[in-house]
Amino acid sequence: MMRKLKTLFLTLALGGSLSVSSAYAETLKVAGPWEITGIEPAQTGYVFSRLQVAETLVTTDKQGGLVPGLAENWSVSDDGLAWTFTLRANAVFHDGTPVTAETAAASLKRALAGVGVLSQAPIAEIASDGSAVRIRLTKPFSALPAYLVHFSTIILAPSSFDGAGKITRIVGSGPYKVKSLMPPARLELEGSGNWWGGKPGIEEVSYLAVGQGETRALMAESGEADLVFSMLPVSVDRLKADPKLDVWIATIPRTRILKVNAASPFFDQVEERQAISAAIDRIGITKVILRNPDLAATQLFPPAMKGWNVSSVQPLERNVEKAKELLAAAGWMPGSDGILEKDGKRFSVTMLTYSSWPELPPIATALQAQLRQFGIDVRVSVGNSSEIPARHKDGTLEMGLISRLYSIVPDPVGTLLQDYGPGGSDWGSTGWDNKEMQDIVEKFAATSDANIRVPLQTRAVEILQQELPSIPVTWSELAIVSSKRITGVEVDPLEVNYGLSSIRWAE
Repeated sequence: MMRKLKTLFLTLALGGSLSVSSAYAETLKVAGPWEITGIEPAQTGYVFSRLQVAETLVTTDKQGGLVPGLAENWSVSDDGLAWTFTLRANAVFHDGTPVTAETAAASLKRALAGVGVLSQAPIAEIASDGSAVRIRLTKPFSALPAYLVHFSTIILAPSSFDGAGKITRIVGSGPYKVKSLMPPARLELEGSGNWWGGKPGIEEVSYLAVGQGETRALMAESGEADLVFSMLPVSVDRLKADPKLDVWIATIPRTRILKVNAASPFFDQVEERQAISAAIDRIGITKVILRNPDLAATQLFPPAMKGWNVSSVQPLERNVEKAKELLAAAGWMPGSDGILEKDGKRFSVTMLTYSSWPELPPIATALQAQLRQFGIDVRVSVGNSSEIPARHKDGTLEMGLISRLYSIVPDPVGTLLQDYGPGGSDWGSTGWDNKEMQDIVEKFAATSDANIRVPLQTRAVEILQQELPSIPVTWSELAIVSSKRITGVEVDPLEVNYGLSSIRWAE
């Protein structure tokens, strides 16, 4: 009762109002940086999967292993071309209709025809067969179950679509259903009442997208949020000292990288990209901004990605003389104002970044200052994250500082296929085309034999370390703050599922 009265008093003090019924409702208040810019699964499906509104056939455990989602088991034929995913018999959509193989196949067909990762898999046909979804491939592809973890493959009820097949609402099968959606900032959820996994510990959930990291920290301190994601390191130190809060930190398979246009006159030579890398003071950035020098990215993939972090490669590190030599070798010479020039063109570029990951703008500012010391003029532009994919597509991107999650498909081959295939990708390479890399990824994707995979992994890392189509800056941690009012919080380092249904009010 005391908690309910506090909720009432806090709301009234903030100038709000409560009805009699809502005053006594217990709502789990969640804040994060991710806006809900639409309801297309390929665009913002991660919001609905992380908050357990919609589910995929396959999901992951906290160690990154593949475990059943809507599919209770799966198998592959001896030739590797036919996969069978058997669905749970008791899964029900939020509108009361059963999750059938037909509806699951229809959702996957739609995902296959769209822009999500499923379109990268060599799929010939998706069909239903009794209680199973059968997927036939054109060639063996061992990573297929991992692809079905991706948020763009969430399974939705037919009632989610209008007559033309356009999605009009999210009707999933998770423990929570959408009560109201007010894009881009607010999502209200309530218990679905028919989840196959049982009743959630807290029935009402409110998600609020808050772009400023310090604002989210203040919400945690004031009690305006019970669970807050993606905290600035400078805020974490303060929040750890608050007796009302718990702070959870997990190292995650995410790297902050400079996405450079390797087809532009500034980065089309490997020496130019190597010079940028050698000019970066990664230790300084991680000490001052991230408060953890161990997060300096000496290669693209962090240590958490077993098999992909290769100790034999030469680590990336600051080398002032090497950076200057490489720039000179590429033909760049200081102009009258100290900015490098070549063929009458100044080395002046725009670095795009965004604030939904709050550490990106300050890292961008640090990089701007560091590169200026080498005669490179960088203009930092902080905007929406959508601007980077748009500028990738139209070819106008020069440089972007991004945060890239490498477990978005739990098998990293998914990211490699997307990021470093022909033409690159929204969040991968731009203007870089390496046939050896493409061949390695194709061979890797076709087998699950570790004896074949390991040397391919090593060679792929060597190519990325030498060519630097993406320039690693720092690795990442995920900081989550929770109120001691709640218990059962679990940190998912892969950011697939926030486990809200397991959270309960502390007594």
